[in-house]
Amino acid sequence: MSKDPFKTRLEIAKKKVLDKESRKKHNPSPIGNAFKLSTELVSAVVVGTIIGFILDKTFGTKPWLILIFFFVGVIAGIMNVIKSAKKMQK
Repeated sequence: MSKDPFKTRLEIAKKKVLDKESRKKHNPSPIGNAFKLSTELVSAVVVGTIIGFILDKTFGTKPWLILIFFFVGVIAGIMNVIKSAKKMQK
């Protein structure tokens, strides 16, 4: 007994769709990777600066804590970018 030709074509189409979906999940676009890395860097700097600003306003130490937390944010952002870039290479 042979399979119904429609069922055979349906199985082939399902396999193609699953293959395309699995390739998309494991291979993101370069623009997406660049956006992810830039977002990680910028968000770390912004969060550090905001924390520094709030602490400066609370303790009246302007601009020292803003500067310190800005540089801490830059360092944290760079470390996040390096970690993500290494993860992308694997």
